[in-house]
Amino acid sequence: MNTPTHASNADFLHKILEATIHIGLLLIITISCFRIVEPFIFPIVWGIIIAIAIYPLYKRLKQALNGRENLAATVFTLAFLVILILPTVLLTDTMVVGVEMVVAKIREGSLTIPPPPENLKHVLIIGEPLAKFWSLASENIHDALLQLTPVLKIIGSWLLSAATGAGMAILHFVFAIIIAGILLAHSSGCNQTAQAIAQRLAKEKGADFASLTEATVRSVASGILGVALLQSLLAGLGFMVAGVPAAGLWALLCLIGSIAQIGIAPVLLPIIIYLFYTADTFTAVAFLIWCVPITLIDNLLKPILLGRGVKTPMAVIFIGAIGGLLSSGVIGLFIGSVILSLGYELFFLWLHYETETDEPINP
Repeated sequence: MNTPTHASNADFLHKILEATIHIGLLLIITISCFRIVEPFIFPIVWGIIIAIAIYPLYKRLKQALNGRENLAATVFTLAFLVILILPTVLLTDTMVVGVEMVVAKIREGSLTIPPPPENLKHVLIIGEPLAKFWSLASENIHDALLQLTPVLKIIGSWLLSAATGAGMAILHFVFAIIIAGILLAHSSGCNQTAQAIAQRLAKEKGADFASLTEATVRSVASGILGVALLQSLLAGLGFMVAGVPAAGLWALLCLIGSIAQIGIAPVLLPIIIYLFYTADTFTAVAFLIWCVPITLIDNLLKPILLGRGVKTPMAVIFIGAIGGLLSSGVIGLFIGSVILSLGYELFFLWLHYETETDEPINP
């Protein structure tokens, strides 16, 4: 009487054991693949973002080259490497040298500061306390640094780590651009794969998720990251021509401020003041004229570029940019804002769909 029961139990245990072995082997293969690909995750993600953002321009280039995809992708890759990497390398070199010099002098206590201008104390609100602290720093840098020791330790460590990671960030950029070129050369197959994955994960809503993903990535990458990169590169070139020390460091701060939606004006203003007090009048005025359109260019480009995609709240972009920078360095500054914006948009698309129907839920 118990034979069928024992047989069914044995069969059940056999199926459980077999499923456990299959799942275990699948986990081992998945983890092994992840460990192998892990060093390339950031360049791959960034390459995908670049490919999606630049695809409309790539289509025009392909049409101009009579539909030759490989040639268009090659031209895009080489042009992007020259336009982006060359000034980035130059600015990064000045950033590394400048940061190492400042950190070394702060640690040694050998940093010398000239006395403040006489008319600085007449500046409203901040003039008098700034002039007092500046005078103290010019007379006794050690006492001035003691007042700022906790802040300087944090800033110095962060700047040194940022300078150290700059080389790796450039390497990631190079790999990302090459990966983007490869993806663009096989754009048709990549699009079909993306659509298949979206439909596999979200069934009939897969097309909506895929379209929203493309729109979000393109909107944030071009409207936020593209404008920020343009502003920081132009500002950095201005720093180099004007002879501003550690030009790459200030360009990096401009990049952070622009992506975080703070703007580059807080970085440019003290440098303009510095040049008016230390450089000749022509250099200071020319730099001021150069900075005005750079500061205002985001007001022109962002509404145009962001208007073509989704409108992610700036708070989400700010959190993504700062979080990415703190967790993954300079490359995370770019990826973080895109990934968090994408997650935000996909979450609300999912949230406004009913479980059983395709009708959106009324808010």
